[in-house]
Amino acid sequence: MFGFRDDSNAVDDGDFEAARDRMVDRLEERGSIRRSSTARALRAVPRHEFVPDSRRRNAYADRPLPIGHDQTVSAPHMVAVMTDLLELETDDRVLEIGTGCGYHAAVVAEIVGPGNVYTVEYVEEHATRARERLEELGYDIHVRKGDGHRGWPEHAPYDAAYLTCATPEIPDAVVEQVREGGVVVGPVGRGYQELVRLQIDSDGVSRESHGGVRFVPMRGGG
Repeated sequence: MFGFRDDSNAVDDGDFEAARDRMVDRLEERGSIRRSSTARALRAVPRHEFVPDSRRRNAYADRPLPIGHDQTVSAPHMVAVMTDLLELETDDRVLEIGTGCGYHAAVVAEIVGPGNVYTVEYVEEHATRARERLEELGYDIHVRKGDGHRGWPEHAPYDAAYLTCATPEIPDAVVEQVREGGVVVGPVGRGYQELVRLQIDSDGVSRESHGGVRFVPMRGGG
């Protein structure tokens, strides 16, 4: 998982839909996608609408792309893996920490439905642009500018939560805002990072590691 990069799907003819289908086909062939709902969501969301114009031809290459303010949109295979690990169902309420450009939130919204994704972004410009872009594309997603270390308690409990930025440990506030039986997925570590999945149970929190990853560090004061 760590360091995976695929530039083989650059788009020169403007046929983004065909490129998107090819991208998902390859991810399924490689085993990056396990759940049919994840595959459908990735086929539905126009990733090229979420990246800077200068990066559009590479929107369906399987790699992260810069979106400004030293942040990136995650590679599609990473979005797929994390979405699979959440094991989402229709009408689940989901908390996202790190909106970025809004792409991952849109993928999740395709599965859980309108009005069920709550996303917190530290950089005000990203929060504003993501909110506008999501509205333009018809997504009903709640976007807030704030410190993700605190989660979004007003709408808790959530069925699942995930982080798109790395932190030394998953913030306690985020874990506490997920209901019993829910899960939290995110990258953990300072230098070396691992993708972690937490299962919230009545007798505590269990933890699984799903390999090495590389994400931008989480911002905020904790």
